[in-house]
Amino acid sequence: MASIIAGAAHTAHSTAASLLSSAQIHPGKTLPPLKVKETSPERAEIVQLSGTTIIVDVPGAFTGTCSVQIPGYVDNYEAFKAKGVTGIYVVAVNDQFVMKSFDCCSTTIHFLADDQGEFAGATGLIFDATPLLGGPRSKRYVMIVKNQEVASVAVEEDSGKVTITDAKTILAQL
Repeated sequence: MASIIAGAAHTAHSTAASLLSSAQIHPGKTLPPLKVKETSPERAEIVQLSGTTIIVDVPGAFTGTCSVQIPGYVDNYEAFKAKGVTGIYVVAVNDQFVMKSFDCCSTTIHFLADDQGEFAGATGLIFDATPLLGGPRSKRYVMIVKNQEVASVAVEEDSGKVTITDAKTILAQL
């Protein structure tokens, strides 16, 4: 019985991930509500973005690739700020406890838990990572948002690599 339920859950996750990814957000669109957890593990809140913001979404906190990518944003925070960026937000389909721990080295960047994958689904940037990470996760991408409107989206073709979403590449686009 348990294997039937597990198989059904896997099929549902795969179907949901493929359906949601077909409506990928693109430049010129209004950003959907960024309903995530930052300060409380029990209650999601909508983060209000203003000005020019950077959203760095990763498949999972503490994965090898994510642990290499994010320090570039921490180290270059002042350079982003000098280019007019008002905030940098790292988002992952992880719980708030994991994201709080992932935030061990930064006082300037926000680490947000999209624990139910709602934001990833709303942007259409979700994929089935069940074999490696146990369920649907967000694709690796960086979005530049200006006053709630998506200015650009850089999505890695392979979520296990950082080729177009590193901090220096995104800084050059500002």
